[in-house]
Amino acid sequence: MKLVRFGPSGQEKPGVLDSQGRVRDLAGHISDWTSSSLAPSSLEQVNKLDIRALPLVGQDVRLGPPVANVGKFVCIGLNYSDHAAESGMAGPAEPVVFMKATSAISGPNDDVVLPRGSTKGDWEVELGVVIGKHAKYVTEEEALSHVAGYCVVNDLSERAFQLEGTGQWVKGKSADTFGPIGPWLVTPNEVPDPHALHLWLEVDGHRYQNGNTRTMIFRIPFLIAYLSRFMSLQPGDIISTGTPPGVGLGLKPPTYLRAGQRIRLGIEGLGQQEQKVVAENGLTK
Repeated sequence: MKLVRFGPSGQEKPGVLDSQGRVRDLAGHISDWTSSSLAPSSLEQVNKLDIRALPLVGQDVRLGPPVANVGKFVCIGLNYSDHAAESGMAGPAEPVVFMKATSAISGPNDDVVLPRGSTKGDWEVELGVVIGKHAKYVTEEEALSHVAGYCVVNDLSERAFQLEGTGQWVKGKSADTFGPIGPWLVTPNEVPDPHALHLWLEVDGHRYQNGNTRTMIFRIPFLIAYLSRFMSLQPGDIISTGTPPGVGLGLKPPTYLRAGQRIRLGIEGLGQQEQKVVAENGLTK
């Protein structure tokens, strides 16, 4: 299934895509796509519904992030061997873990707002993994049974905030709108191998990122098991699993986002996002 949330920001309703890619309204069956409705038993009940009988939603409706009330937004840095190389760093011996504020989460096609003082806004297409059931001290063999689905994440950054002054990745990653998610949450039965997905990103039509999840250093079962040693993972938590090469910081010379630009990105089978870049004051130029 492809799970969606639609409607104005803060008023989204749950939905699901039908076989023709149209949004169907699930509000008569569940309240929202939250931790409880992402449980395997709840997803099974939704899967039994006659999707064709659900109310059809207009094509121009806004899509919100496909998961509501995310508890943790956990990110993995330098997790692609080719991205580590472009950053001039050796691949890490164990995962680089940082948090992104959940207030950064936005819809897949909402504007990206560069914060005040931003000079080095950057992009990162990433595969997101959404947890569907509680995970603590799980093994790699068990790990994928805890996944509710996969989605596209744009892990936006302000590199000056992240790397200069006192640094701190969370500070450079957490501006409002710096975590577009979606358009869909795709359940694992529709993603046979999450480690063989093409992912890409363009700015103003120029393709900067063009990679594949096969070059991940640490794969998803290992990441879930590893993280569950240090914190319990709860339904609705998101793990953003790293980015392939082609980020602005790694270009020669480095290239950063400007107000007025447009970002497009996608992952094979998981849909596409498109965002307009604006400044904090709302200007587009």
